[in-house]
Amino acid sequence: MFSPQEIERYARHIVLQGVGGPGQQKLKSARVLVIGAGGLGSPLLQYLAASGVGEIGVVDDDEVSLSNLQRQVLHGTGDIGRAKVLSAAAAIERLNPHVKVTPIMARLTARNAREVIEPYDVVADGSDNFVTRYVASDACFHARRPLVTAAVGAFDGSLTTLRPYEKSPSGEPNPTYRCLFPEPPPDGAAPACAETGVLGALTGILGAMMALEAIREIVGFGEGLVGRLVLVDALGMRFETLRYSWDPANPLNGANGASTLAVSVDSGETNN
Repeated sequence: MFSPQEIERYARHIVLQGVGGPGQQKLKSARVLVIGAGGLGSPLLQYLAASGVGEIGVVDDDEVSLSNLQRQVLHGTGDIGRAKVLSAAAAIERLNPHVKVTPIMARLTARNAREVIEPYDVVADGSDNFVTRYVASDACFHARRPLVTAAVGAFDGSLTTLRPYEKSPSGEPNPTYRCLFPEPPPDGAAPACAETGVLGALTGILGAMMALEAIREIVGFGEGLVGRLVLVDALGMRFETLRYSWDPANPLNGANGASTLAVSVDSGETNN
């Protein structure tokens, strides 16, 4: 049930065809884990909280620095030196006190990923390194949790949703992250944003799109991004959607059967 304050707060959702009261109740009952409280995580967390997601977990082991503030709009100058998960929790409380926030001051690793992920219904990965992305995608496969995952670099971004523990309408398994990227790139092949830079507003666009996709996963309207990869080119202001499919050679749900594969995390950040 909604309080009078919640009814007024979510009025534009409640009258929205495709969401309505039942959809808003699904949001209130949902638990979403956000990996990374940085460039992608900031708008993602803001829109999840504003939409009325009942419980949000935030996992990140970093602290707010001055160089973050060009894109990590959840944090302010007064938060410099503060743990990002605590800064994020305080910002969400200011935005919507009806949302329960669970700060998890930790790095997501192969050792703790299943334990961190399993209490949640949907996972949204806003990390900025391949190692964490592989760990998150492997753990979500084994925990049977939908994963919304995005990445940004300089002027480009991408977004997709993964449900590889289910089958597609054609009867074959849905693709995994490893169907897109079979192996992590060699160390140094994908430079961090500290070296190449990243357009701050681009992380806002992709983070908001992640929130939209997570909300669609919870409420169930529209066509999701399973088997589709959205590419964003900020230089040309172009959006393109590519279809991709299951690779029988992938080590998770490939023709040889599911594995317990997980990449060990010993380096990298958890935010863009």
